[in-house]
Order: sequence, then structure tokens, then C-alpha cells
Amino acid sequence: MKRSGIITTKIGMTRLYDDAGVAHAVTVLSVGDCAVIGNRTREKNGYVANILGVCEAKAKHIAKPQAVAAEKAGIKPYRKVVEFRVSDDCVIPAGTQLVASHFVVGQFVDVQATSKGKGFQGAMKRHNFGGKEASHGVLKAHRSLGGTGMREWPGRVLKGKKMSGQMGNEIVTVQNLKVFGTDDAENLIFVEGAVPGANGTFVLVTDAVKKEHKDLPVPTVVAKAEEKAVESEPVATTETETVAE
Repeated sequence: MKRSGIITTKIGMTRLYDDAGVAHAVTVLSVGDCAVIGNRTREKNGYVANILGVCEAKAKHIAKPQAVAAEKAGIKPYRKVVEFRVSDDCVIPAGTQLVASHFVVGQFVDVQATSKGKGFQGAMKRHNFGGKEASHGVLKAHRSLGGTGMREWPGRVLKGKKMSGQMGNEIVTVQNLKVFGTDDAENLIFVEGAVPGANGTFVLVTDAVKKEHKDLPVPTVVAKAEEKAVESEPVATTETETVAE
């Protein structure tokens, strides 16, 4: 079984307490208006996946191909659209609104996001180099990285050498973070530990691939919307009968 993930937005970090009064540093992730906007089938596409979108966007704020595709599919355009490959029994119908209770308290998840960009940085900050001595004849080279290649052979700098350069602003995956709790009213997920990226970054949350999971909602939690629809029907019928009498 492979369930779908969820696209969330990083709100920030805070502190929550468990029943024993122990404080836990958690990251707050907002599910928002994340919904299933389409599916991939094995017959047509060769694989099975759910297509999710989050944060409704105006047509003028997205690329034209995305706007045309959304119009053809009969859905509203979203700022972030992601495919999650799933097993055949975890396909979620298009139009389903996902909620925070898709994940169970106590389970482990993997999160993926774009890390904070640090710009061009030296080797000491980027790769944790030790630097040179602070004395003994070192002149204006305390934070330099030292020699980078060989003398006669091969006489060049090998590819992949750790040097100064762009740091951060790359896709980072953190595995095995524990779900501390969920808030169905505000549609929030509280994950123990730090999550890559700045506040406002889109974060992909999926079931941890290195952990076993039990009692998870398959394919997702959709009972709340159904219950509201069922509760509203008897009320309307009763009012109609009263008027008829």
C-alpha cells in the first residue's frame, strides 16, 4: 500500500507540550485548500498517481500552459501542482478536499522542500572547512580553502571538489519526522523537529518509506464532508413536509 502525500505550507515553529508536560519543538504545516485535481491511470499513462493542487491562483499569475490545462480539465488553477504516485487501492477521486487528519498522530512522515538560499559562500561555511592558522605567517588567507589540485599529474582540479559557490536553495528531504498532532479545525499538521525552507515554503509530506504504518485511513479521510451532506438532507425534508401540511 502506498498512500498519497499532501502539499502543505510551512507556517513556522513553536513549542507544544505532551501529557507528561514535556516540551516538544514542532513545525506547523498548513494543509489549506489542498485538493485532488486529477489522476493518472495505468491504462492511459502507464502508472497510477494522484495530482494535487494547493493555493488557488489567478490565471494571470500562472504560465499559459497551466491555465489552458486547468481550463480543459474544468478546474481552477493552482499555484503549486504535484503528482504523488500511489498504489491502485489509494486512488483518490478528483475534487476531494484533503484534510490534516490524512496523517495519524504518532506516525512518521518524510518532508521535502526547497531550503533557504544562502547565496555565494566560502568553503568554511559551505563545507565546514577548518580554515588556516590564525598565526605563523598566514597573511590574509585565514578562511581560504587551500590547495585544490595536483602538481604534474593529472594537473587539474578534479570534478566535484568542495569549493566556494552557491549554497542552499536546493531540494532537501528529511526523513522519519514524527507527527505530534493535528488540528482539524484549522487544518494544521504539527511535526516534531525542523523542516527545510523559509516560512511560506511549499512542503511535500508523505508517509515515511523506512517505517511500517498501521491503521492509516485508506485512501484518505473524506467522512467529514459526507457527514455534513447527510445531516443537511433530513432537515430539508422535514421543513418541506411541514410546509405541505
